[in-house]
Amino acid sequence: MSDRHSNNHSHSHTKNSRTSNRRKSNASTEKAAAGEREIVDVVVVGGGMVGSATALGLAQYGLRVVLLESNKPRDFNPSDAPDLRVSAINLASVQLLEELGAWSILESMRVHPYQRLSVWEHTGRCDFSASELNLDKLGYFVENRLLQLALHQKAREFDNLDIIYHADITQVTWQQSCSIDLSSGAKFSSSWIIAADGVHSSMREQAGINTQGWKYSQEVLATLVTLKNGTQDITWQQFSSSGPMAFLPLYQGYAALIWYNDASEVARLKALSSEQLKLEIRHAFPPELDEFEVVSAASFPVQRMHATQYSKDDLLLIGDAAHSINPLAGQGVNLGFKDVAALLRLLDKNGAPNTVAAKKKLFKQYERKRRYDNLMMMSAMDALYVGFSNDVAPLKTVRNIGFSVASALTPLKLKVLKYAAGVV
Repeated sequence: MSDRHSNNHSHSHTKNSRTSNRRKSNASTEKAAAGEREIVDVVVVGGGMVGSATALGLAQYGLRVVLLESNKPRDFNPSDAPDLRVSAINLASVQLLEELGAWSILESMRVHPYQRLSVWEHTGRCDFSASELNLDKLGYFVENRLLQLALHQKAREFDNLDIIYHADITQVTWQQSCSIDLSSGAKFSSSWIIAADGVHSSMREQAGINTQGWKYSQEVLATLVTLKNGTQDITWQQFSSSGPMAFLPLYQGYAALIWYNDASEVARLKALSSEQLKLEIRHAFPPELDEFEVVSAASFPVQRMHATQYSKDDLLLIGDAAHSINPLAGQGVNLGFKDVAALLRLLDKNGAPNTVAAKKKLFKQYERKRRYDNLMMMSAMDALYVGFSNDVAPLKTVRNIGFSVASALTPLKLKVLKYAAGVV
Protein backbone atom coordinates (compact mmCIF):
# COMPACT_ATOMS: atom_id res chain seq x y z
CA MET A 1 0.00 0.00 0.00
CA SER A 2 2.91 2.27 -0.72
CA ASP A 3 0.74 4.51 -2.92
CA ARG A 4 -1.27 5.64 0.09
CA HIS A 5 1.86 6.43 2.07
CA SER A 6 3.32 8.44 -0.81
CA ASN A 7 0.05 10.38 -0.95
CA ASN A 8 0.46 11.11 2.73
CA HIS A 9 3.93 12.53 2.09
CA SER A 10 2.48 14.73 -0.65
CA HIS A 11 0.33 16.39 2.01
CA SER A 12 3.31 17.29 4.20
CA HIS A 13 6.51 17.93 2.25
CA THR A 14 7.64 20.46 4.83
CA LYS A 15 6.66 21.61 8.28
CA ASN A 16 5.47 24.92 6.81
CA SER A 17 3.17 23.25 4.27
CA ARG A 18 1.75 21.01 7.01
CA THR A 19 1.01 24.06 9.15
CA SER A 20 -0.62 25.77 6.20
CA ASN A 21 -2.76 22.73 5.42
CA ARG A 22 -3.74 22.40 9.07
CA ARG A 23 -4.91 25.99 9.15
CA LYS A 24 -6.90 25.42 5.98
CA SER A 25 -8.47 22.29 7.46
CA ASN A 26 -9.38 24.06 10.70
CA ALA A 27 -10.86 26.98 8.77
CA SER A 28 -12.87 24.54 6.70
CA THR A 29 -14.18 22.80 9.81
CA GLU A 30 -15.09 26.13 11.37
CA LYS A 31 -16.92 26.98 8.15
CA ALA A 32 -18.96 23.78 8.40
CA ALA A 33 -19.63 24.43 12.06
CA ALA A 34 -20.96 27.85 11.15
CA GLY A 35 -23.62 26.29 8.97
CA GLU A 36 -21.96 26.51 5.55
CA ARG A 37 -21.78 23.14 3.79
CA GLU A 38 -18.25 21.76 3.49
CA ILE A 39 -17.43 19.57 0.50
CA VAL A 40 -15.32 16.47 1.24
CA ASP A 41 -14.63 13.19 -0.55
CA VAL A 42 -15.92 10.70 2.03
CA VAL A 43 -17.78 10.82 5.34
CA VAL A 44 -17.20 7.80 7.60
CA VAL A 45 -19.93 7.35 10.21
CA GLY A 46 -18.57 5.47 13.23
CA GLY A 47 -15.06 5.88 14.61
CA GLY A 48 -14.55 2.54 16.31
CA MET A 49 -11.65 0.29 15.40
CA VAL A 50 -12.80 -0.54 11.87
CA GLY A 51 -14.26 2.87 11.05
CA SER A 52 -11.12 4.64 12.25
CA ALA A 53 -8.89 2.32 10.20
CA THR A 54 -11.07 2.99 7.16
CA ALA A 55 -10.91 6.76 7.54
CA LEU A 56 -7.16 6.69 8.13
CA GLY A 57 -6.54 4.51 5.08
CA LEU A 58 -8.66 6.77 2.87
CA ALA A 59 -6.82 9.84 4.15
CA GLN A 60 -3.47 8.20 3.44
CA TYR A 61 -4.73 7.52 -0.05
CA GLY A 62 -5.19 11.27 -0.43
CA LEU A 63 -8.95 11.68 -0.01
CA ARG A 64 -10.53 14.43 2.07
CA VAL A 65 -12.27 12.54 4.90
CA VAL A 66 -14.54 13.41 7.82
CA LEU A 67 -14.91 10.81 10.59
CA LEU A 68 -17.97 11.07 12.85
CA GLU A 69 -17.76 9.33 16.23
CA SER A 70 -20.21 9.42 19.13
CA ASN A 71 -17.68 9.02 21.94
CA LYS A 72 -14.09 10.15 22.25
CA PRO A 73 -11.90 7.29 23.54
CA ARG A 74 -10.52 7.89 27.02
CA ASP A 75 -6.81 8.69 27.12
CA PHE A 76 -4.35 5.95 28.01
CA ASN A 77 -3.21 5.70 31.62
CA PRO A 78 -0.64 2.94 32.22
CA SER A 79 -1.82 2.53 35.80
CA ASP A 80 -5.36 1.60 34.70
CA ALA A 81 -6.42 -2.04 34.70
CA PRO A 82 -7.21 -3.36 31.21
CA ASP A 83 -10.68 -3.03 29.74
CA LEU A 84 -12.87 -6.10 29.42
CA ARG A 85 -13.56 -5.51 25.75
CA VAL A 86 -10.52 -7.07 24.12
CA SER A 87 -9.81 -8.53 20.69
CA ALA A 88 -7.49 -11.21 19.35
CA ILE A 89 -5.63 -9.47 16.53
CA ASN A 90 -4.11 -11.80 13.97
CA LEU A 91 -0.96 -11.10 11.98
CA ALA A 92 -2.85 -9.91 8.89
CA SER A 93 -4.54 -7.25 11.02
CA VAL A 94 -1.20 -6.29 12.54
CA GLN A 95 0.19 -5.81 9.02
CA LEU A 96 -2.69 -3.49 8.11
CA LEU A 97 -2.21 -1.49 11.30
CA GLU A 98 1.52 -1.24 10.60
CA GLU A 99 0.80 0.07 7.10
CA LEU A 100 -1.59 2.62 8.58
CA GLY A 101 1.09 3.69 11.07
CA ALA A 102 -1.01 2.92 14.15
CA TRP A 103 0.59 -0.30 15.38
CA SER A 104 3.70 1.33 16.85
CA ILE A 105 1.46 3.75 18.78
CA LEU A 106 -0.55 0.85 20.18
CA GLU A 107 2.61 -1.08 21.08
CA SER A 108 3.86 1.95 23.01
CA MET A 109 0.74 1.61 25.18
CA ARG A 110 0.23 -2.13 25.73
CA VAL A 111 -0.38 -5.30 23.78
CA HIS A 112 0.20 -8.93 24.67
CA PRO A 113 1.40 -11.55 22.16
CA TYR A 114 0.51 -15.21 22.39
CA GLN A 115 2.49 -18.11 20.99
CA ARG A 116 0.22 -21.09 21.64
CA LEU A 117 -3.43 -21.96 21.13
CA SER A 118 -5.31 -24.99 22.48
CA VAL A 119 -8.86 -26.21 21.89
CA TRP A 120 -10.41 -29.21 23.58
CA GLU A 121 -13.37 -30.94 25.11
CA HIS A 122 -13.43 -33.85 27.55
CA THR A 123 -12.48 -36.50 24.99
CA GLY A 124 -10.28 -34.69 22.49
CA ARG A 125 -7.73 -31.92 22.21
CA CYS A 126 -5.77 -30.01 19.56
CA ASP A 127 -2.76 -27.83 20.31
CA PHE A 128 -1.23 -25.23 18.00
CA SER A 129 2.06 -23.38 18.27
CA ALA A 130 3.62 -20.45 16.43
CA SER A 131 6.79 -22.51 16.03
CA GLU A 132 4.88 -24.85 13.69
CA LEU A 133 4.70 -21.94 11.24
CA ASN A 134 8.22 -20.73 12.01
CA LEU A 135 6.72 -17.67 13.66
CA ASP A 136 7.48 -16.13 17.04
CA LYS A 137 3.81 -15.42 17.75
CA LEU A 138 0.30 -16.25 16.51
CA GLY A 139 -1.20 -12.86 17.27
CA TYR A 140 -1.89 -10.33 19.99
CA PHE A 141 -4.58 -9.55 22.52
CA VAL A 142 -5.38 -5.85 22.59
CA GLU A 143 -7.92 -3.66 24.32
CA ASN A 144 -10.48 -2.30 21.88
CA ARG A 145 -10.34 1.21 23.35
CA LEU A 146 -6.58 1.42 23.06
CA LEU A 147 -6.62 0.24 19.46
CA GLN A 148 -9.24 2.87 18.66
CA LEU A 149 -7.16 5.47 20.51
CA ALA A 150 -4.00 4.58 18.56
CA LEU A 151 -5.85 4.98 15.26
CA HIS A 152 -7.27 8.34 16.35
CA GLN A 153 -3.84 9.57 17.42
CA LYS A 154 -2.40 8.64 14.04
CA ALA A 155 -5.36 10.26 12.27
CA ARG A 156 -4.53 13.62 13.87
CA GLU A 157 -1.33 13.72 11.81
CA PHE A 158 -3.34 14.08 8.58
CA ASP A 159 -4.56 17.49 7.49
CA ASN A 160 -7.11 15.90 5.14
CA LEU A 161 -8.84 13.96 7.94
CA ASP A 162 -11.08 15.57 10.56
CA ILE A 163 -12.58 13.67 13.51
CA ILE A 164 -15.78 15.11 14.94
CA TYR A 165 -16.75 13.68 18.31
CA HIS A 166 -20.21 13.56 19.88
CA ALA A 167 -21.62 13.82 16.37
CA ASP A 168 -25.42 13.78 16.41
CA ILE A 169 -26.70 13.39 12.84
CA THR A 170 -29.95 15.26 12.23
CA GLN A 171 -30.33 14.66 8.49
CA VAL A 172 -28.59 12.46 5.92
CA THR A 173 -29.03 11.58 2.26
CA TRP A 174 -26.90 9.32 0.04
CA GLN A 175 -28.59 9.36 -3.34
CA GLN A 176 -26.26 10.84 -5.99
CA SER A 177 -25.31 13.87 -3.85
CA CYS A 178 -24.56 12.80 -0.27
CA SER A 179 -25.11 15.20 2.59
CA ILE A 180 -24.94 14.98 6.37
CA ASP A 181 -26.18 17.63 8.79
CA LEU A 182 -25.16 17.59 12.46
CA SER A 183 -26.95 19.01 15.49
CA SER A 184 -23.97 21.33 15.99
CA GLY A 185 -24.89 23.07 12.74
CA ALA A 186 -22.04 21.53 10.77
CA LYS A 187 -22.98 20.36 7.26
CA PHE A 188 -21.03 18.17 4.85
CA SER A 189 -21.44 17.07 1.26
CA SER A 190 -19.45 14.08 -0.01
CA SER A 191 -19.16 11.72 -2.95
CA TRP A 192 -19.99 8.71 -0.76
CA ILE A 193 -20.68 7.72 2.81
CA ILE A 194 -19.28 4.73 4.68
CA ALA A 195 -21.37 3.24 7.49
CA ALA A 196 -19.09 1.83 10.19
CA ASP A 197 -21.54 2.40 13.02
CA GLY A 198 -21.79 -1.15 14.30
CA VAL A 199 -24.21 -4.05 14.38
CA HIS A 200 -27.17 -1.76 15.13
CA SER A 201 -26.20 0.63 12.33
CA SER A 202 -28.66 3.49 12.05
CA MET A 203 -27.23 4.33 8.63
CA ARG A 204 -28.00 0.82 7.37
CA GLU A 205 -31.50 0.98 8.78
CA GLN A 206 -32.21 4.41 7.28
CA ALA A 207 -31.02 3.13 3.90
CA GLY A 208 -33.53 0.28 4.13
CA ILE A 209 -30.88 -2.43 3.85
CA ASN A 210 -32.25 -5.65 5.34
CA THR A 211 -30.34 -8.09 7.51
CA GLN A 212 -30.44 -11.81 8.21
CA GLY A 213 -29.47 -13.45 11.48
CA TRP A 214 -30.51 -14.06 15.03
CA LYS A 215 -29.65 -13.56 18.67
CA TYR A 216 -28.28 -16.61 20.42
CA SER A 217 -29.97 -17.90 23.55
CA GLN A 218 -26.68 -17.60 25.41
CA GLU A 219 -24.72 -14.56 26.52
CA VAL A 220 -21.05 -14.11 27.35
CA LEU A 221 -19.75 -13.39 30.83
CA ALA A 222 -16.33 -11.74 30.61
CA THR A 223 -14.30 -11.66 33.81
CA LEU A 224 -11.06 -9.76 34.32
CA VAL A 225 -8.67 -11.59 36.65
CA THR A 226 -5.12 -11.34 37.92
CA LEU A 227 -3.00 -14.49 37.77
CA LYS A 228 -0.91 -15.64 40.70
CA ASN A 229 1.96 -16.84 38.49
CA GLY A 230 2.03 -13.98 36.01
CA THR A 231 1.25 -13.57 32.32
CA GLN A 232 1.03 -16.62 30.07
CA ASP A 233 1.78 -17.12 26.37
CA ILE A 234 -1.15 -19.45 25.65
CA THR A 235 -4.82 -18.87 24.90
CA TRP A 236 -7.20 -21.80 25.22
CA GLN A 237 -10.83 -22.75 24.85
CA GLN A 238 -12.72 -25.68 26.32
CA PHE A 239 -16.08 -26.76 24.93
CA SER A 240 -18.83 -28.19 27.11
CA SER A 241 -22.51 -28.94 26.71
CA SER A 242 -23.39 -25.70 28.52
CA GLY A 243 -21.12 -23.62 26.26
CA PRO A 244 -17.45 -22.81 25.70
CA MET A 245 -15.05 -21.35 28.25
CA ALA A 246 -11.95 -19.47 27.17
CA PHE A 247 -8.78 -17.98 28.63
CA LEU A 248 -7.30 -14.82 27.06
CA PRO A 249 -3.89 -13.72 28.42
CA LEU A 250 -3.37 -9.98 28.82
CA TYR A 251 -0.42 -7.90 29.93
CA GLN A 252 1.37 -7.97 33.34
CA GLY A 253 -0.46 -10.92 34.86
CA TYR A 254 -3.98 -9.92 33.82
CA ALA A 255 -6.26 -12.24 31.86
CA ALA A 256 -9.85 -12.34 30.62
CA LEU A 257 -12.06 -15.36 31.18
CA ILE A 258 -14.87 -15.85 28.67
CA TRP A 259 -17.86 -17.98 29.73
CA TYR A 260 -20.84 -18.71 27.49
CA ASN A 261 -24.00 -19.55 29.38
CA ASP A 262 -27.77 -19.04 29.46
CA ALA A 263 -28.75 -15.40 29.82
CA SER A 264 -30.39 -16.01 33.20
CA GLU A 265 -27.31 -17.83 34.49
CA VAL A 266 -25.02 -15.06 33.26
CA ALA A 267 -27.19 -12.51 35.10
CA ARG A 268 -26.93 -14.60 38.29
CA LEU A 269 -23.16 -14.95 37.99
CA LYS A 270 -22.64 -11.25 37.31
CA ALA A 271 -24.55 -10.35 40.49
CA LEU A 272 -22.23 -12.42 42.71
CA SER A 273 -19.44 -11.00 44.82
CA SER A 274 -15.87 -11.41 43.58
CA GLU A 275 -15.22 -14.29 45.96
CA GLN A 276 -18.47 -16.04 45.05
CA LEU A 277 -17.79 -15.64 41.34
CA LYS A 278 -14.28 -17.01 41.81
CA LEU A 279 -15.73 -20.16 43.40
CA GLU A 280 -18.17 -20.61 40.50
CA ILE A 281 -15.40 -20.17 37.94
CA ARG A 282 -13.07 -22.53 39.77
CA HIS A 283 -15.81 -25.16 39.83
CA ALA A 284 -16.74 -24.82 36.13
CA PHE A 285 -13.44 -24.03 34.40
CA PRO A 286 -10.79 -26.66 33.59
CA PRO A 287 -7.76 -27.25 35.84
CA GLU A 288 -5.55 -25.50 33.26
CA LEU A 289 -6.74 -22.23 34.77
CA ASP A 290 -4.03 -20.88 37.06
CA GLU A 291 -4.76 -19.53 40.55
CA PHE A 292 -6.42 -16.14 40.15
CA GLU A 293 -8.32 -13.27 41.74
CA VAL A 294 -11.41 -11.62 40.23
CA VAL A 295 -11.11 -7.92 39.37
CA SER A 296 -14.37 -7.20 37.52
CA ALA A 297 -17.03 -8.80 35.32
CA ALA A 298 -19.38 -7.75 32.52
CA SER A 299 -21.78 -9.49 30.15
CA PHE A 300 -22.31 -9.15 26.40
CA PRO A 301 -25.01 -10.46 24.06
CA VAL A 302 -24.12 -12.82 21.23
CA GLN A 303 -25.70 -12.41 17.83
CA ARG A 304 -25.23 -13.19 14.18
CA MET A 305 -26.13 -10.57 11.58
CA HIS A 306 -25.42 -10.29 7.87
CA ALA A 307 -26.63 -7.45 5.66
CA THR A 308 -28.39 -8.62 2.52
CA GLN A 309 -26.29 -6.12 0.55
CA TYR A 310 -23.16 -4.15 1.38
CA SER A 311 -24.12 -0.96 -0.44
CA LYS A 312 -27.08 1.07 -1.60
CA ASP A 313 -26.88 4.19 -3.73
CA ASP A 314 -23.81 6.03 -2.37
CA LEU A 315 -23.74 4.29 1.03
CA LEU A 316 -21.19 1.52 1.73
CA LEU A 317 -21.25 -0.79 4.77
CA ILE A 318 -18.09 -1.98 6.47
CA GLY A 319 -17.24 -4.04 9.55
CA ASP A 320 -20.03 -4.80 12.03
CA ALA A 321 -22.45 -2.61 10.08
CA ALA A 322 -22.28 -5.29 7.38
CA HIS A 323 -21.73 -8.43 9.45
CA SER A 324 -21.64 -9.55 13.07
CA ILE A 325 -20.19 -12.93 14.00
CA ASN A 326 -20.32 -15.22 17.00
CA PRO A 327 -17.19 -14.16 18.97
CA LEU A 328 -16.29 -17.82 19.54
CA ALA A 329 -12.84 -17.57 17.92
CA GLY A 330 -12.33 -13.82 18.23
CA GLN A 331 -12.45 -13.24 14.47
CA GLY A 332 -14.94 -10.36 14.37
CA VAL A 333 -12.53 -7.41 14.26
CA ASN A 334 -10.16 -9.34 11.99
CA LEU A 335 -12.97 -9.71 9.46
CA GLY A 336 -13.60 -5.98 9.75
CA PHE A 337 -9.95 -5.21 9.09
CA LYS A 338 -10.04 -7.55 6.08
CA ASP A 339 -12.93 -5.40 4.80
CA VAL A 340 -10.74 -2.31 5.19
CA ALA A 341 -7.75 -3.93 3.49
CA ALA A 342 -9.90 -5.09 0.57
CA LEU A 343 -11.37 -1.61 0.05
CA LEU A 344 -7.95 0.03 0.15
CA ARG A 345 -6.46 -2.51 -2.26
CA LEU A 346 -9.26 -1.78 -4.71
CA LEU A 347 -8.49 1.93 -4.50
CA ASP A 348 -4.81 1.20 -5.04
CA LYS A 349 -5.68 -0.82 -8.12
CA ASN A 350 -8.41 1.29 -9.71
CA GLY A 351 -8.06 4.75 -8.21
CA ALA A 352 -10.72 6.72 -6.37
CA PRO A 353 -14.08 6.61 -8.18
CA ASN A 354 -14.85 9.89 -9.93
CA THR A 355 -18.04 8.87 -11.71
CA VAL A 356 -21.28 7.18 -10.68
CA ALA A 357 -20.37 4.13 -12.77
CA ALA A 358 -16.90 3.88 -11.18
CA LYS A 359 -18.41 4.11 -7.72
CA LYS A 360 -20.91 1.33 -8.43
CA LYS A 361 -18.09 -0.80 -9.80
CA LEU A 362 -16.01 -0.23 -6.66
CA PHE A 363 -18.91 -1.12 -4.39
CA LYS A 364 -19.67 -4.31 -6.34
CA GLN A 365 -16.04 -5.40 -6.36
CA TYR A 366 -15.76 -4.77 -2.62
CA GLU A 367 -18.87 -6.82 -1.85
CA ARG A 368 -17.77 -9.62 -4.15
CA LYS A 369 -14.40 -9.83 -2.40
CA ARG A 370 -15.75 -9.75 1.14
CA ARG A 371 -19.25 -11.20 1.27
CA TYR A 372 -18.35 -14.85 0.65
CA ASP A 373 -15.41 -14.83 3.08
CA ASN A 374 -17.50 -13.22 5.81
CA LEU A 375 -20.35 -15.66 5.25
CA MET A 376 -18.04 -18.68 5.37
CA MET A 377 -16.48 -17.55 8.65
CA MET A 378 -19.89 -16.86 10.17
CA SER A 379 -21.12 -20.31 9.15
CA ALA A 380 -17.97 -21.99 10.45
CA MET A 381 -18.37 -20.34 13.86
CA ASP A 382 -22.02 -21.41 14.01
CA ALA A 383 -21.05 -24.97 13.12
CA LEU A 384 -18.50 -25.00 15.94
CA TYR A 385 -20.97 -23.45 18.37
CA VAL A 386 -23.76 -25.93 17.59
CA GLY A 387 -21.49 -28.91 17.10
CA PHE A 388 -19.69 -28.57 20.42
CA SER A 389 -22.41 -27.19 22.70
CA ASN A 390 -24.30 -30.44 23.23
CA ASP A 391 -23.76 -34.08 24.15
CA VAL A 392 -25.63 -35.75 21.28
CA ALA A 393 -23.82 -39.06 20.72
CA PRO A 394 -23.31 -38.84 16.92
CA LEU A 395 -21.90 -35.34 17.22
CA LYS A 396 -19.55 -36.41 19.99
CA THR A 397 -18.22 -39.14 17.71
CA VAL A 398 -17.70 -36.66 14.89
CA ARG A 399 -15.95 -34.28 17.27
CA ASN A 400 -13.60 -36.97 18.48
CA ILE A 401 -12.72 -37.85 14.90
CA GLY A 402 -12.22 -34.19 14.09
CA PHE A 403 -9.82 -33.66 16.99
CA SER A 404 -7.86 -36.76 16.02
CA VAL A 405 -7.62 -35.71 12.38
CA ALA A 406 -6.66 -32.12 13.21
CA SER A 407 -3.95 -33.32 15.58
CA ALA A 408 -2.54 -36.04 13.32
CA LEU A 409 -2.65 -34.57 9.81
CA THR A 410 -0.02 -31.87 9.65
CA PRO A 411 -1.21 -30.23 6.36
CA LEU A 412 -4.76 -29.77 7.67
CA LYS A 413 -3.55 -28.58 11.04
CA LEU A 414 -1.19 -26.09 9.47
CA LYS A 415 -3.92 -24.79 7.15
CA VAL A 416 -6.21 -24.11 10.13
CA LEU A 417 -3.35 -22.50 12.03
CA LYS A 418 -2.36 -20.28 9.10
CA TYR A 419 -5.92 -19.03 8.71
CA ALA A 420 -6.26 -18.31 12.42
CA ALA A 421 -2.95 -16.43 12.41
CA GLY A 422 -3.85 -14.52 9.24
CA VAL A 423 -0.86 -15.67 7.20
CA VAL A 424 -2.73 -17.31 4.29
